[in-house]
Amino acid sequence: MIKREKGLLIVLSGPSGVGKGTVRKALFAQEDVDFQYSISMTTRKPREGEVDGVDYFFKTREEFEQLIRENKLLEWAEYVGNYYGTPIDYVEKTLNEGKDVFLEIEVQGAIQVRKAFPEGLFIFLMPPSLDELKNRIVTRGTESEDLIQNRMKVAKEEIEMMHEYDYIVVNDQVNLACERIKAIVMAEHCRRERVEHQYKKMLEVE
Repeated sequence: MIKREKGLLIVLSGPSGVGKGTVRKALFAQEDVDFQYSISMTTRKPREGEVDGVDYFFKTREEFEQLIRENKLLEWAEYVGNYYGTPIDYVEKTLNEGKDVFLEIEVQGAIQVRKAFPEGLFIFLMPPSLDELKNRIVTRGTESEDLIQNRMKVAKEEIEMMHEYDYIVVNDQVNLACERIKAIVMAEHCRRERVEHQYKKMLEVE
């Protein structure tokens, strides 16, 4: 029997307000989904109840900057004085164990990941329309009009970067978006380029 050798790095991305987090949570709540959520690394202090290696990998600023210099991060950014990033070693270790790693990330981060890990599976989550995207941002009730307009401007710029991705999934209904993502992942596990070398071993003469 052919055994899966390596997992897939699944990157879900899309413009702010499209519902990436909502789709990811719904996906992980399904019993037939066995993805490993990528644990991020940060220099901020652990909050009460947070566990190193479970919630985050907690590092000092010096340790994090050393990892940046050594190109040990798939992507990274600095927010409010703290670094956040995705460690390559954790991702590769999990993939090598045959597990699929799921990364939900902003567009700029996804572009960084694509450069470092081009064999990943990149899925762009699209809103049904720009009007619907604006409505979702407005109904949060936390944004000023100026901020809403700025978010929409950035969202249009991010949508123009969809050519960097392998698949586009419309988030018209969360459950349907989840089913589309699962179908894409299943198809990718059957892609010839990914599995051909395994099956060729059957032809090898001992």
